[in-house]
Amino acid sequence: MKKLNTLKGHLKNLDYYIFIPYIILSLIGIIMVYSASYSTVKSSDPSGIMLKQGLYFVAGLVIIITLMSGNNKIVKSKGFVSSLGFLLTVALAYLWFFGTKVNGAAGWINLGPINIQPAEIAKVYFIIRFARVIKLEDYKIRDDNWIDVFKGRITLSFVILFLIFKQPDLGGALINFLIIAIMILASGIYWKKALKLFFVGVLFFIAIFGIAVGFIKLGMWHSYQANRIISFINPFKDHDAGYQVINSYYALSNGGIFGRGLGNSVQKNGYLPEPNTDFIMAVISEELGLIMVILILALLMFMVCRVIVIGVRSSFVYDKLVCYGVAFYMTVQSLINTGAVTGMMPITGVTFPFISYGGSSMLTLSFCIGLTLVISANQGKRS
Repeated sequence: MKKLNTLKGHLKNLDYYIFIPYIILSLIGIIMVYSASYSTVKSSDPSGIMLKQGLYFVAGLVIIITLMSGNNKIVKSKGFVSSLGFLLTVALAYLWFFGTKVNGAAGWINLGPINIQPAEIAKVYFIIRFARVIKLEDYKIRDDNWIDVFKGRITLSFVILFLIFKQPDLGGALINFLIIAIMILASGIYWKKALKLFFVGVLFFIAIFGIAVGFIKLGMWHSYQANRIISFINPFKDHDAGYQVINSYYALSNGGIFGRGLGNSVQKNGYLPEPNTDFIMAVISEELGLIMVILILALLMFMVCRVIVIGVRSSFVYDKLVCYGVAFYMTVQSLINTGAVTGMMPITGVTFPFISYGGSSMLTLSFCIGLTLVISANQGKRS
């Protein structure tokens, strides 16, 4: 009865500025997953794939309702966070030793009808873990002892990042690293030190990328990941390595402003790889045009801005940091995906939020939406 009353209270103060865009984007995703999966040149089951995506959406709604029933308090507990971290580490270690590679990476654990991607769950884990740590150690961070607070936690986090990188999942490792960075930067550490930390991180990734390019040019690195970097540098120079980006360009060009019409994509028919996941935005651009792409990006940007506003309004450290982490998660994920589709960033296998096919992505994002809806509803009760 108590949980039912809690749910009613939260629903009464439901933030429609987050919930309605979430529903619209998810429904667009279900339709476009079906369309992108329908190919005339290869065996596929678009109806089955659409049904799965629909079930992931329903499961996401169940997660949101569960959190809004008062179970979000469990998420804040040390036991939940520690257990999630332990299971995540075990799952990633299992993939390292026993994982089966799909498209060059061993990133999925098969559990019968579903595949779980631990790298996606890690994104939520780092948000709630660092929000909890910063809430408990807030006074130490503001007393300029932030290095002592984060030192041990960052070491453990880098173990998880290393295991994700070893799959290899460069995109997942990068996004998780950036989430950790943004949580620390938003914790209240002195801004000059925060700025130094940010630039050190940027220089680190530039150096890593430069070393990788050097190895490739010297012929010392030949792999699936190396081909993705080659395709970013000059996709037309090596058509074998750059075929993904090249076909994405064709899809974007074919669509124009208004598109060729739903279901009429040419590039999804054996030309564009992963049309219902990594490159679904290219299919949307080809079928529904630039107008629909702008609408999707606008809806997502509206959600992100709303989540940030909720974070700014909150008087609780934990709630602020969860909102900032969730907003950053959605932003960086969409930027990396669209950057790969347009050739502005290397291809890293990152899905587009709420649109791309995938259960782990939909469920973790729904979990994040549930957390922010609870925070917003509680603000509504107090106002």
